This record gives sequence, structure tokens and C-alpha cells, in this order.
Amino acid sequence: MSALLARSWERVRSLLPARADYAVMARTPRRDLLAGLTVAIVALPLALGFGVSSGLGAEAGLATAVVAGALAALFGGSNLQVSGPTGAMTVVLVPIVARYGPGGVLTVGLMAGVLLVVLALFKAGQYMRYIPAPVVEGFTLGIACVIGLQQVPGVLGVAKPEGDKVLVVTWRAFEEFATAPNWTAVALAVGVTAVMLLGARWRPTIPFSIVAVIAATVAAQLFRLDGATPIGDLPSGLPAPSLGFLDLSSLGSLIAPAVAVAALAALESLLSATVADGMTVGQKHDPDKELFGQGIANLAAPLFGGVPATAAIARTAVNVRTGAGSRLAALTHAAVLAVIVFAAAPLVSRIPLAALAGVLIATAIRMVEVGSLRAMARATRSDALVLVLTAAATLALDLIYAVAIGLVVAGALALRAVARQARIDPVDFRPDLPGEHSEEEHALLAEHIVAYRIDGPLFFAGAHRFLLELSEVADVRVVILRMSRITTMDATGALVLKDAVEKLNRRGIAVMTSGIRPGQRQALDSVGALGLLQREGREYASAPQAIAGARVHLQKTGLLPAPSRIAPATEQASR
Repeated sequence: MSALLARSWERVRSLLPARADYAVMARTPRRDLLAGLTVAIVALPLALGFGVSSGLGAEAGLATAVVAGALAALFGGSNLQVSGPTGAMTVVLVPIVARYGPGGVLTVGLMAGVLLVVLALFKAGQYMRYIPAPVVEGFTLGIACVIGLQQVPGVLGVAKPEGDKVLVVTWRAFEEFATAPNWTAVALAVGVTAVMLLGARWRPTIPFSIVAVIAATVAAQLFRLDGATPIGDLPSGLPAPSLGFLDLSSLGSLIAPAVAVAALAALESLLSATVADGMTVGQKHDPDKELFGQGIANLAAPLFGGVPATAAIARTAVNVRTGAGSRLAALTHAAVLAVIVFAAAPLVSRIPLAALAGVLIATAIRMVEVGSLRAMARATRSDALVLVLTAAATLALDLIYAVAIGLVVAGALALRAVARQARIDPVDFRPDLPGEHSEEEHALLAEHIVAYRIDGPLFFAGAHRFLLELSEVADVRVVILRMSRITTMDATGALVLKDAVEKLNRRGIAVMTSGIRPGQRQALDSVGALGLLQREGREYASAPQAIAGARVHLQKTGLLPAPSRIAPATEQASR
């Protein structure tokens, strides 16, 4: 028991930050402080917008950015990651809010934090790298579409209609707008979106999101625009930590949403960390530490009224591009937002909701990398299919179903491609002219002996094709199977091989084998195929030995009346 506890503690210690992680912060503090300030300016309207969009209010977005942003920076596995509320997480939270209310969302965040810590303890971070690129691209495209559609009520200046399906809500918002148009809200949202998109092309280093939001707020206040509904009152500071939202009786019904939130947080955080590594030289994140940091952040954020958090790819990219080199930048970003919460809440409360909707629409548009989508679509038809299906499932269903569908389809297509590599070919013993048989092969055919070489995998995805081909052998007395080039074999492959041998035996055809590898014996033995292949000594180490054994068998059965005058098979046929 003590040994188990010691190992568990060592595992936890390996996930905690080391002194070296913080020592890096002293190298370029000025550059990190400037990067953190820049990221905070970019993050402010996003935190407000995602908080409003989630249904818990702007204060929830700010609390998440401050608390989760600081803790993920302290305990995470990347020096450059910036965490907080994100659009992808908002997409998941909206139906949870509609069904379980704000308290349910906070409970889900707490449960997701526990799950992320457990994933880190079990070293699950390394497995996220196996998600195919078309799934990630389709997932991102679908999220961008959902985020954009979620902002339609804000853009149109109407109250968010009832419903948890984004397409239904969007349609109802247009119907409500048609009865009482609010062109002021539309103008503010379109203006903010245009400033952000055009400004990014003109001066990419300037945070046009905050410029556009300030301009929209000043215009709404100066001209007293009636259609520009403001955020409303914000608390001047963070609330005291509390577990008052926790309802133990509801935990069972919240397991599925918590798993979805944890899976999304893990996926987006590790994807963001990988992107950050690729944008720099010498930086490499620890995936398990990153999951641990995100888990700690999500355990703490709900206590302060914050929504579940994850790493933010856009803010992380801004952090890297402005010269960040350590965790100090992300910590500075959280500190600046905390100052804004405590000192500037009255000013922030006047920001029009339509302006925040414009910010999120511009963010959704910039999430779509047209070049990457075009490359995936052109790569293979399978990649294009996976991308489209994942994006459509994200829009019509939800993110977790979308990723699951994408992974299943990608896996099925990959298995089909691998299965097609398996071949069963008649053996040519000498490289004669194309279309001609060697003298040795003519001799074997004359003796009613045929040798087949099996290349590639023999497993469930393609084994039955092998059975059909082998069972159709005609006008032979002995079949020799050369098995040394089988790359992998599972129970299905072994069963199919056994069925083929039994069918040939029932037709009076003996089956000899050569080159069975040690790794294949367990699968063959588990289904009873190995004993069938070894019957009467029909397993041989090499192909020449199998050919000699086939001739001995034919002599014993009277089908080869005299000792063979044919020379032994060449060494090219070995195994």
C-alpha cells in the first residue's frame, strides 16, 4: 500500500511545475510584460463576448479569463499558452445552460476539472496527437459556423429566442427582426466586424478589436443610440469563492456534459499548444502537464462564477507573435484583466452587445483557414469526406458527436486503405519475361502444386477477400502458403485462414505452409488454425522445404507415381 501511495505521489509531483519552468520568466521580462498587455487588450472583448454568448453573462467571461488564465499559466505544460473562455467551449455550454441552468454549467466545469486531472495522471495527453488533421480542420470549420450563427440575435438586436439548436434559434431571430427591425444594432455589429477584418489586413500588429469596441461604445453614448443595448451592470471585482451552486443530486445527470466539456478542453488545449510550438524555435510543451494545468484552472473557475475554460488558439498566437517567451506573459494578461474588473467595470458595462457580437463574428471568420481547407480537400477524397462530415456534424449535432463521427469515418477509411494493401499472389520463382512462367513453375503446375505468397496485413478489414480468392483455387492437389510477409494478423484473419484451409481440405486439396512468424502463432493457435496447419507435418520453415514436402505427400497418395526429376526450387523461393 505504501509503495502504491509513493508511486502515486511521484506521479503527481511529475505534473507539478518545476523551478526551471519559472526561472525562464527572468530572461526577458520586459518583452513578456508587453506581450501580456497586448493579449489582455485582445482578450477583453472576447472574454466579455463569450461570457454573454454562453448565457452566464459578461462577468462570467471576465472571471474565467482572470482565474483560469492565471492558474493555467502557472500549472500548465506550455510557456506560451493563454487560456480563458473560448468560442468552441461556448458552443458546448449553450445547450447545457438551456437545460440545467447556470448552476449546472458551474457544476459541469468543476467535474470537467476533475476529469482533466485524472487524464493527466493517466498520461492521456500523448494520445491526442493521433487525431487526424481533416477531423481537426472540419471541427474548426464547424465551430466557426456555429459561433457566427450564435451571434445573429445580437447582431439583429433581438432577444435570444428559445431553443438549443443554433439553426432554429437563428431562424427565429430573423423572424423576430422582420417584425421590428433594429438597424442600429446591425450597423454597429457590421462596423465592428469590418474594422477588425480590414484593420488586420492593413496593420496586423494593432489590436483592432478593442479599437472597434471603443469606437462603437463612444458612438452609442455620444449619439444616444436607442437600439444599442449595453452589457449592463458588472460587479466591481470577483465574487468570493463559493460552492453554493453545487447540487449533489444532479451529479449523475451531468456526467455526460462534463465528459464532453473535458474532452473539448483537452482537445483544444493540446491543439493550441502544438500550434504554439510550431510558431517558435526551442519551445516544446508537456501534454500531460498541460492537461493538469487546465484541470486545476477548471476546478477553480466555477468557484468564482466562471465558465469552463480551455486554451485559446487566437490569443496564444497573439502572445507568440508579440514576443512572449515565458509564462509571465499569460500571467500579465490575467493580471491586466483583473485590474480592469476592479477599476473599470462601469466603463465596460456600457459596451453595446451588438459590438461584442461583431467581435465574435470577425473571430469566427478568422478561424477559417481557407488554404488549409483547400489543401485537405485536394489531398484525397477520403480526407475531403472526413472534413465535410465533421463540419456538418458540428453544425447539426454537437462537438463531441462531430469528433466521434470524424474519428470513426477516418478510421474506417484508413482500415479500408490498409486492407487493400493485402495481396495473395501466385509465386514466380524466377524473373523471366513478363507473362511467362519459369521452368520450375511449369513443373509445379504440371504436378498440380501451386504456391501463393501472402503480402501485407491479414486482419478483419480485408481477410474475407482473401478467403474468396483462396477458396476458388481449381485443378490442384497441393496449395503452399508462404506466410513470412504477413505484416499483421488478428483473430479474424486467423479464422478466415482456418476456414479457407478447411474448405480446401474438404475438396481433397492439401495445404502446406512456410515461414510462419512467432508473432502469428498466438493468433493462429487461439482459433485452432495452428493445429490444422501443423497436421501431418505440413508446416515448413522455407518454401523449398514445403515444395519437397508437397511432392512427398503426392507420392504417398499415388498422385505422383515416380520420384520427381525436377530440380529443387531455387533459393529465390525461400520462405
